[in-house]
Amino acid sequence: MSSNNNQINVPQAKEAMERFKMECANEVGVNLKQGYNGDISAREAGSVGGQMVKKMIESYENSMK
Repeated sequence: MSSNNNQINVPQAKEAMERFKMECANEVGVNLKQGYNGDISAREAGSVGGQMVKKMIESYENSMK
């Protein structure tokens, strides 16, 4: 049985991902706070995640040029 572990173990990477998440949340108008954000709606959480993926794909596409 395989275990899926999606935790980031490198402290610098974790900090960078937190900054990236906050930046994307700001861009889509979702007010995230440090720590627990279980009080936001699924729609808001999805908007943040979607923006993160969109920006990662754009970055990858730009690096391929």
